[in-house]
Amino acid sequence: MSTTAERRELGRFLAIAGQRFENGEGPAGMFSRAVDAVWHRMLTIPGYAAFSIEHAGTVLGHRETNGSGPISWVAVYEEEYGPLPGIWFTDADGVLDKAALARYEETGEVVAEWDCVPTTGDGDGDDELSVGR
Repeated sequence: MSTTAERRELGRFLAIAGQRFENGEGPAGMFSRAVDAVWHRMLTIPGYAAFSIEHAGTVLGHRETNGSGPISWVAVYEEEYGPLPGIWFTDADGVLDKAALARYEETGEVVAEWDCVPTTGDGDGDDELSVGR
């Protein structure tokens, strides 16, 4: 997959994350290593703030945290954009986890691990990575 697909999916993820914060639902777990790798790169460039505002309506930050379980935002993604594409089941090296994708296609659910979440980006100390402006 090209970084264009990862960037598109990051924008979609940030849009959902922004909605979750607005609704008081808390952060969404980032479970795609491929999309997360692009997020990490984008956080360091000046255009990230504009990209985040375009998709989430605000600048979202990034915080390292570990978790696992059902990915609760998948239903919202599917309502807005359709089924999750394979990039969500791809690691940072571009290797597709075919078994995880097949489970999702069969059940419509994603149970995964994550190691980071978006934050409100308000500088209150929970944003671990600097956000490029």
